[in-house]
Amino acid sequence: MTSEADKQRDRQIYQEILAGRKFSLAEAIGQEAGDFLKGESPVPKLLQAITEINNFIANNLEDSLGALQGVLQTWVTTDEAAVSSHLDKPLLALQDILESVINNDQLLYELVRQVDFKWGQIYDEKPYFQQPGSQPHVDDEYTHESVRSQLMALLNKLNL
Repeated sequence: MTSEADKQRDRQIYQEILAGRKFSLAEAIGQEAGDFLKGESPVPKLLQAITEINNFIANNLEDSLGALQGVLQTWVTTDEAAVSSHLDKPLLALQDILESVINNDQLLYELVRQVDFKWGQIYDEKPYFQQPGSQPHVDDEYTHESVRSQLMALLNKLNL
């Protein structure tokens, strides 16, 4: 424990050091800002949450071709409202996003369309776009049902 005499001596030494220096606004701001982030990460909580979710997706989604992973991570990154509502438990935001896609055919179809497009870009091939209510092409890597099952498997790995 520091005694009052030690604190007084430290203040005198500090004042002597500063006595011969010119005042600088930048230095004064720097000294005061030193305590501003004390104990806090300089990385914003939203970015921390998005990173945690995207790492979970990368480590747990069964997607050997990578197109679904890339598109799903983009969806997470752009859905700041969903992620912001669960900054303390980011995987709850992922659960909300996955459930909304799984339970809404229109969202699922849009996700699959974007995944097919991404697959075409990655492999420099013409993608097969499955139309709602129709059978997928036999060579289609990402169908409505295959993506739904991949998302459900990822949802089951959340363990919330």
